Parts: sequence; structure tokens; C-alpha cells
Amino acid sequence: MDLSGITVGFALTGSFCTFRAVLPEMENLAKAGAHILPVMSAIAANTDTRFGKAADFCQRIRDITGEEIITTVQAAEPIGPGRLLDILIIAPCTGNTLGKLAGGITDTSVTMAAKAHLRNSRPVVLAVSTNDGLSAAAKNIGVLLSRKNHFFVPFGQDDPDRKPASLVANMSLLVPATEAALMHRQLQPILTRN
Repeated sequence: MDLSGITVGFALTGSFCTFRAVLPEMENLAKAGAHILPVMSAIAANTDTRFGKAADFCQRIRDITGEEIITTVQAAEPIGPGRLLDILIIAPCTGNTLGKLAGGITDTSVTMAAKAHLRNSRPVVLAVSTNDGLSAAAKNIGVLLSRKNHFFVPFGQDDPDRKPASLVANMSLLVPATEAALMHRQLQPILTRN
């Protein structure tokens, strides 16, 4: 895999439990030669949780990408007019973000990055991570599955016994899903066993 010459927007939202699975995939993209422009929602960039400190995650992202992180709507807006990205990845993509994307709401740095990027008819890759993927968020996944230039990292139930509505992308498929989306193809099969 050679992603030299490709600029990837990599946006993280507040599914903090998946950051440790997502960041190695960001590193894999960088190792493949991609230039990565990081974006984080304000919540993701500023909230300490039992999964780690926000400052530590932000520093690791800066170390991987060599870039400052976009965390405001104002800073994300030029992504579109400047045609800054070849592809945008949202990983993890929470149920909240899925709902905003499906409804056209652009009140965070991540949703603005998506809106700005999509104006150029370029692909967006969504790596779902939400406890309500088979309940409240299911309709939004359906809307986005049928929307042009939206592609999904294959996903499945992560704990069907204890969390029967929860869905999580198979983050190890993030790079292949990105390569497929660059060719405007959905990586298959889209439903996996996690």
C-alpha cells in the first residue's frame, strides 16, 4: 500500500474507548505515506476519561501527524474551499456524529470538516462506534449508507450479550476501507463479526 501524495483528514469524536484502537491505524496511514490533517471534536480534544488524558491523546496525534489539531468550526471550514483533503476519515464516529451528519448539522469541527470536504464530491469514511447502533442510531446509519460519497469501515456487534444494540467498526479494516473509498468503492462485506 502506497498513499504517497494523498492527504487524509482524520477526525476523532468522543468514543474514547476506541481511541487506543484508532491511533495505531492513524500510524499505519502515516507509514503508508499519507499526509494526515487531524481534526477532533472539542469534546474529544478536551475530555479526560478513564481511558486516558486528553492531552496525552492530542500529543500522540501531533507526534504521528506532525500537524496541529483542528478543533473549531472556524478552523475546519477552509477544508472545502481550499480542497485540502483527498479523503476524510471519521474514526471513531459516534451515534451523535452520525445523527448530525445524517441531518446536515454542522456545529462541531468534525461535522464542519465533513460538510466542507463533501462539497468537493470527495469520499468520507465512517468508522462507527456507538452503543445505540441497532436502536436510535440505526436510521442514521441507513441514511448515510445510501448517501453519495459516504463509505463505512465494516462494523458489527461488539458485545451482543451485554450490549445488544452496540456497533463498532473493525478498526483493523480502516486502511483497506480507506483505499477502497479512494476508488469510490465500499469495502465488503460491510457487516463483520467483531
